[in-house]
Amino acid sequence: MPPRLPNVTAKELVRALEKAGFVLQRQKGSHATFRHPETKRTTVVPLHSGDVKRPLLKMILLQAGLTEEELLKLL
Repeated sequence: MPPRLPNVTAKELVRALEKAGFVLQRQKGSHATFRHPETKRTTVVPLHSGDVKRPLLKMILLQAGLTEEELLKLL
């Protein structure tokens, strides 16, 4: 059984996405859109205070094409 996803803040998630090659495409209000230049995948990260909820984190990972294990290595 894979380890449970840790509590991750938006700032930590953004840092992990940038390590994975995602680039900030635009920001509108408190939502930042990231795009990967090679895979053309796009995902939106809400830049709110506190932790990103696990269901939302899983959806962001799905959109980004990353696995939970890859996220744990990037953190």
